[in-house]
Amino acid sequence: MIKEIYKETKEKMKDSVQALADRYTKMRGGRARADLVSEVKVECYGSRMSLEQLATISIPEPRLLIIEPWDKSILKNVEKAILTSDLGINPSNDGNVIRLAVPPLTEERRKGLAKLTKEWAEEVRVSVRNLRREARTKIEDLEKRKEISEDEKKRAEKDIQNLTDDFVNQIGKMQETKAKQVSQI
Repeated sequence: MIKEIYKETKEKMKDSVQALADRYTKMRGGRARADLVSEVKVECYGSRMSLEQLATISIPEPRLLIIEPWDKSILKNVEKAILTSDLGINPSNDGNVIRLAVPPLTEERRKGLAKLTKEWAEEVRVSVRNLRREARTKIEDLEKRKEISEDEKKRAEKDIQNLTDDFVNQIGKMQETKAKQVSQI
């Protein structure tokens, strides 16, 4: 029973940390990245499709994205989708490809993003600690029902605490790395 609680808690903690990693991945830094535009929805062929399904996205320079639709007839649709997205980047259409010059982040914006990385990390730390508390409650219930001994309870609580510490450290490292990345000019 203790192994199931440990395994379930570990999976939930892993999911929480992965959700943070996904949020950090989508956060715009000062460099061009394909995932900035890959999920932009483009109205074409009678439906809405993500840009990565319609075009090649390349990064020839650190601050430049080039989007080359496989079908040139949807170039205007791609341009319109980028303009209406919340990217804040104006596309340049030359008839064959769309160029996106990613502007450098302002000092104020970089500080704001660094602060946001801390807020998101703290939310996930709280989530991980709540999962630890839930696991400890389940373990205490097992002891009260005499399904496990006090020694087993203490060992299980120690294992859960070590697991929590590992994930909290992982969150801290991720936050530090992302804050450093968004702070670069």
